Amino acid sequence: MAAGLTALRDGLRIVPYYWADAHGATLAAGGASLPAHPGGTVRGLAETPAASQGDDDTGAWAALYADPYAELALAAAGTAPVVERPPGSVPPQQRLQARLAALAAQGDAPAAELGPGLARAATGLAAHPLLGPAADALDPDDLAVLAARSLTARIVADLLDADAPLVPVGDTRDAVADRLAEALGAPPRGTERGLRSLLLRTARSAASRALVRRRRALTEAAHPAAADILRYLSRGEAVRADLRTLVTGLEPPVVLVCHSLGGIIALDTLIAAPLPQVRLLVTAGSQGPFLYESGSLPTLEHPAPLPDHVPPWLNLYDPRDLLSYVGAGLFPGRVTDIAVDSRQPFPAAHSAYWTNPEVYRHIVDRLP
Repeated sequence: MAAGLTALRDGLRIVPYYWADAHGATLAAGGASLPAHPGGTVRGLAETPAASQGDDDTGAWAALYADPYAELALAAAGTAPVVERPPGSVPPQQRLQARLAALAAQGDAPAAELGPGLARAATGLAAHPLLGPAADALDPDDLAVLAARSLTARIVADLLDADAPLVPVGDTRDAVADRLAEALGAPPRGTERGLRSLLLRTARSAASRALVRRRRALTEAAHPAAADILRYLSRGEAVRADLRTLVTGLEPPVVLVCHSLGGIIALDTLIAAPLPQVRLLVTAGSQGPFLYESGSLPTLEHPAPLPDHVPPWLNLYDPRDLLSYVGAGLFPGRVTDIAVDSRQPFPAAHSAYWTNPEVYRHIVDRLP
């Protein structure tokens, strides 16, 4: 900056003020609140999920959420030059279009676990201009699988665009995709059906476009959350007081189960003063450890220890959720960090905790 200014104006004196050195937020414990990449080693973990090939699958689904027709485009790009068909021959895509129409006639029921939108997605896919070229390039079984993945991705992408509070986990998504594939003419699952390499190439080519396509939706979804966090950090006394009043009126044992900002509020409330009714704190996808390490948690400044009156703390995080953090490295012996894998990419991973059976199992196992 100094060089740019002095090149245009002689005699300027540039005096730098590095305000962040003294006043900026830093990770005072060297990043102890940050989970490792999926499959990596995380300090202080009580449990971690086994590494799997799910990383590639997750990247591929992220690409399809960004563009549910990406595989169609890839398949169409590999189509041989069009040759004239014999009179009376049926275009390859026609059988799939009939099955898509039959699927649309059933409404949203065949994909009810994901959410609404199947009928609309099936109708749109049947009319998509890339369907014909893709059908020319693929055998019918592979085309059915590709179409099922496209429909599934379209439904989940709509949930993300609408900032839905709940996003299904990857197992649910995959089960629906398999069911739709069979409805569209694919054989029962049991092979890769020839599409794995195509899907992973799609992930590499389309992932770079994901943030561009979804920037507005992500920004609009983030603004309310950012405003909530900023308001809490500047004026959080009232919400903590209300939580304290609510808990005080309950019979023990009380367990606080919280998501995201709710986990910060609950942690702050428990730190501020004893609440003997509460016997367990459960946070999922929460930023409490990060705020503490960066010196931003209102009631406790690093490196002060967690007060003795804070109850046992179960902290659930998804390594793919960029808004989740770990606390065992910051509060040794006081926090149990457990990784859960929704098999969803971010930001879907941040909303997939409460559709993940694994989450509930870990909570129930620790109830007082």
